[in-house]
Parts: sequence; C-alpha cells; structure tokens
Amino acid sequence: MSGYVLHLPEDESVVLSGPVARRLIETGDGDAALLYIAVLRNRGSIDDERLRLQLRWPVERFQRGLDALAGQGLIARPGRSADRPAPQQPAPAQPAAEQGPEYTRADLARALEGGEFASLANAVEEKLGKKLTTRDLAVLLGLYDEQGLPADVIFLLVGFCSERTAAQFGEGRRPTLRQIEKEGFAWARLGLMNQESAAAYIKKCQRQREALPRLMRLLRLGERAPSPGEEKYLTAWEGMGFEDEALLRAYDKTVMKCGELRWQYMNTILCSWHGKGLHTLAEVEAGDRPAGSSRPRRRADAPKPEGRRAAGEAVQEDLARLEKFRQQLRREKEDT
Repeated sequence: MSGYVLHLPEDESVVLSGPVARRLIETGDGDAALLYIAVLRNRGSIDDERLRLQLRWPVERFQRGLDALAGQGLIARPGRSADRPAPQQPAPAQPAAEQGPEYTRADLARALEGGEFASLANAVEEKLGKKLTTRDLAVLLGLYDEQGLPADVIFLLVGFCSERTAAQFGEGRRPTLRQIEKEGFAWARLGLMNQESAAAYIKKCQRQREALPRLMRLLRLGERAPSPGEEKYLTAWEGMGFEDEALLRAYDKTVMKCGELRWQYMNTILCSWHGKGLHTLAEVEAGDRPAGSSRPRRRADAPKPEGRRAAGEAVQEDLARLEKFRQQLRREKEDT
C-alpha cells in the first residue's frame, strides 16, 4: 500500500471546522470544497469575479460551485455577479433552524473538571453577569466541542453579541445563550476559527453599525434609529461599498419615480449597480467601471459616535479578561 506525506506551508493557514469539513465531504463535490477553501483564504472580502479568476474557472463552473455551497448553507449570497439576476432583497436567506448536540450532566461535569472550557465558562458568566444554567452550559459546550470554535473565539463571540444587544436595546441588556448559539453557528459557517478572523469580522460589523446614523441623515430620515427592516437595507448597501454620492443618486432616482423613498425600489437600483461593479458616482454616470481600475474602497472618514469604544478595544479587553480566568484556573489547580 502506497503512502503520502502532506507538506503544510507555514506562512498561511486556512482552518475548517469539523462540521463544515464533514458537510463538504458528504456533498462529494470537489469544486464546492475547493471554492469554499478559496473563500476562506480570502476571508470573504473578495468579489465573485476576482475569485473566479483566481480559480481560473469558467462562469458556469463557478456558479455551480456557488450554488452547491449556498444549497448547503455554507455561504450566504446577499449580492450576485453580473451574469446572475440582481436580488430584490438585501438580506440573505436564513438557513433552517440549527440545533446543538444534547449533553448529559455527566458530560458537562467532565468538561468543567478543569482546563480551557472551565475557564471559558467562568469568563462568560462574568461577562453576562449571571450564573450559567445547565442548558446554557450545553449551548456553550456545543459551540466549543461540536462546532469547533476555540475558547478565545467563543469569548469574542459573547462580547460581540453583548455589544450588539446593548446597542439595540440599551445598556444593561444581555443576549440569551440561544442568541449567542445562533450567531456562533454563523461564525462557524464563515470559518471564523481564530482571533484574527473573528476580530476582523467584529470590526467590520462595528463599522457598519456606526455608519447607520450617517446613512439615515443622508437619506433625509433625521436622527432617529432605523427600524429593523431599514437597518437590513442600510447594512447591505454599506457592505456593497457605495460612495455617498452614488447612494444619493439612487435616492434621487427613487424619489423622482415614486414620489417618496421606497426601500425596495432603491434597493433594486443599487443591487443592479452592484452587479455591474458601479459604486461611485463617476462609475454610475459612465455606466461602467473604467478599464483597469479596481473597485474603490468606501470612504471611512465619518466620525465615530461619541462615547462608544472602538471595536478593537473591546476585543482586546475581552481577550485580557479570558486570559485572567485561565491564569486563575491554573493557580487553583496548582494549589490543589
């Protein structure tokens, strides 16, 4: 029987969680697996056309791979490339409800006997300001054991959910473990398996959330907070990378046609532009992106809201708190 030796480069790593790897293997689709690895390597920040060119695939093969991954719930597709119809809604389709594994009390007791999970549980209790129930611990262990999220990533996840809940409902409000579990499943699908990728995702979401008041003012909606439906549209448009001037042009076209702001109509315009790679006013007016140019980055010169911690500071504080619990646990084991 012949064997082989796997050579792993040291300059870069791409991590697949156990459940994701199992799902890719079960599909039996090599193109889907290769495409998913390419998406992970680019951390989801590359557009469809550039990703297709990296793989050197024809359009049909690339689209079949995307459809396979989307069908498995491994990717979400809020926008599509030019060869596909533009979507009419910004939010990706939600996957079917996911359920973590069942753990017995004996399973939980063994997990809490010491080590990384025990320190994680203690740190989460302090972060949420409550004693974790048996069901809460089972959810936490499911993210750690079944989904394969590292302890430091789970703690960043808890901090992310806590910040988001406080922003939505006011200081003092905390997320439920079910809400944390649901977000954790999404992180596993996105391949957020280390501090670097998780922190980058948190910062991206923070930038999008901080942009909401500015976008509300841009669309003549005043200083009020957006409704959940409005927030989905604004977040999707922010993520597409439009210049303010391009958004204003879409707003103007919507009002001229409809007599008022119609969210779905404006979204249809922007999704069409996004599919064609038109994100600045100059590109929209020209009708196409200038040859040889790359997609411009969205301007990030908007001031941050007063009194809000930067996303990076929150991440570092959470990691420091988790390390404190790890050191405390080590001292307790040494004392015994």
